[in-house]
Amino acid sequence: MFDNLLGFFSNDIGIDLGTANTLVYVKDHGIVLREPSVVAVQQGTNRVLAVGDEAKRMLGRTPGNIVAIRPLKDGVIADFEITEAMLRHFISKVHNRRHMVRPRVVIAVPSGTTEVALISLSGIVFSRSVRVAGDELDEAIANYMKRAYNLMIGERTAEEIKIKIGSAYKLEKEVSMEVKGRDLVAGLPKTISISSQEVREAILEPLSTIVDSVRITLERCPPELSADLVDRGLVLAGGGALLRGLDKLLAEETGLPVHVAEDPLSAVAEGTGRALSELKFLKAVSSERPRP
Repeated sequence: MFDNLLGFFSNDIGIDLGTANTLVYVKDHGIVLREPSVVAVQQGTNRVLAVGDEAKRMLGRTPGNIVAIRPLKDGVIADFEITEAMLRHFISKVHNRRHMVRPRVVIAVPSGTTEVALISLSGIVFSRSVRVAGDELDEAIANYMKRAYNLMIGERTAEEIKIKIGSAYKLEKEVSMEVKGRDLVAGLPKTISISSQEVREAILEPLSTIVDSVRITLERCPPELSADLVDRGLVLAGGGALLRGLDKLLAEETGLPVHVAEDPLSAVAEGTGRALSELKFLKAVSSERPRP
């Protein structure tokens, strides 16, 4: 789609380097790439065979000589070499595979998987990170399936369950779906039906951790900003914001209005684009970032 345009793009790009997905923003042209943070390599040699969408399709389905790797875990780079190869591939793809391009790059990397921050005058007043988000929700669902049904499912299936019927708050109409996996007792393929209420129960613990983190952050809020929060509320961004009912759960637990960003998945990447236009200002407000 972009093959004929990318050769004329600015060299300045912003990257949202996420645990699940990587997005690339090109200055003045918006988000031009959105692919899973997955790399398929040949075992033993670490030779890259596929990156992004193509590699994700291989998760849980590769033969013994091919391994599909997610180089970021819990918001932290777990494999630097594979992450470098992935970034090189995405940057090359965005710049139409021109090897002489030396782009100026702004990369957004989280210090934990879920970050809660109080922002005032474009600076961070207080922030708190917890390594609980999408991956932990998927893991909780997979563990529930083992515990409740003796059914082994892969991470792709757990993610599919979360996306299709997962919720953080009671739904007006509960839904269900069929799940296929391997029976741990018989060792054979098996299909069962699971409800959205069960999924909500499965992810209760990691969700409670996120809610507690929001509470702790609000407790550190200065009085004047607390007054602003009552009027303006909280804003949810990132893939986790798409979990059904998360805004309602946080509103109930905090007593504040909670809003979901217009496009939660693109919010960070769009932010890197803003940073590219305001590099001096960004440096000024981020020179000292308060931590708990």
